[in-house]
Amino acid sequence: MQFLRSLAFILIFVVLTFDVCESDDCSNSLKTITVSQSGKANFKTIQSAIDSVPAGNSQWIHIQISSGVYKERVLIPKNKPCIYLEGAGSKSTRLEWGSHENATLDIKASNTAVKGITFTNTLNSPVLSDVVDVVPAKAAKIHADKCAFYSCSFFGVQDTINDDDGRHYYNNCYIQGATDFIYGNGQSLFEACTIYFSTGKSSLHQNGVITAQYRDSPNDPSGFVFKNCSISGTGYMTELGRAMGAYARVIIANSYLSDVVSPEGWSPLAYVGHEKNLTFVEEGCTGPGADKSKRVKWMKSLSGPELDKFLSISFVDQEGWISKLPPSIFH
Repeated sequence: MQFLRSLAFILIFVVLTFDVCESDDCSNSLKTITVSQSGKANFKTIQSAIDSVPAGNSQWIHIQISSGVYKERVLIPKNKPCIYLEGAGSKSTRLEWGSHENATLDIKASNTAVKGITFTNTLNSPVLSDVVDVVPAKAAKIHADKCAFYSCSFFGVQDTINDDDGRHYYNNCYIQGATDFIYGNGQSLFEACTIYFSTGKSSLHQNGVITAQYRDSPNDPSGFVFKNCSISGTGYMTELGRAMGAYARVIIANSYLSDVVSPEGWSPLAYVGHEKNLTFVEEGCTGPGADKSKRVKWMKSLSGPELDKFLSISFVDQEGWISKLPPSIFH
């Protein structure tokens, strides 16, 4: 009996180990499946295509999504890594869902890539009336490691992107919202992205906040880095960020800032008196909103190698996982 118990334990250990190794390896040949509302494809919904991917998947599954408005919530579970969602372009392939509880796109699996899709949480954007109680409503929640987004758009009002956990890369993306619309504890690089402050059709007639970063210790590697981005908006003014963690970190470099940015720029929120632990940085920025003369006095300054380590792709990719994404994502 003891032998059987030991054997069972070894088998379980082997299976779990194999599953973990498999889930972190997308080196097998790429397989393509298609989604179209016209029916001339493998699947009619994005979620049904994802559901078809086997647990513990170890090859890139390229889910090619035709033009259209897909009114569904999409979840990529933790046991289905190596999924590449590709739309026909962010103006053509749109995913819409209206929910306070659930994000329109919810990613729990590592090694997820997305290109050319718009994700919208419609909850705070009424069609017939501009009177609504604004509540958190996520267009995307990313709580997985090694996730990349190319030429995607994200629309919301409050909490548009929950950049929750893991290393993430955004390239040439459009992100719109009003309150804490990029928030979480992710270790993320936003490169050549457009960040747009707007209350949309909501009744949120007030100034806004772009980032709310949750870094909670000096050893926490997380932080939001914006490189070569454009920050603009309409209607009111917005802070660049506020501290949701005692060691919150947001760095904006070589970016354009319009006059939508409030003069003070940043807020310590609950960490008044502990601002020395916060890392809010603006370096090499241009535009009417880049004037730092009235910024909070405790904003930090970085230069040389100290700044470069955040602007390098190695901030999110020390082992080269981005170069191993499906080649078509770069074209």
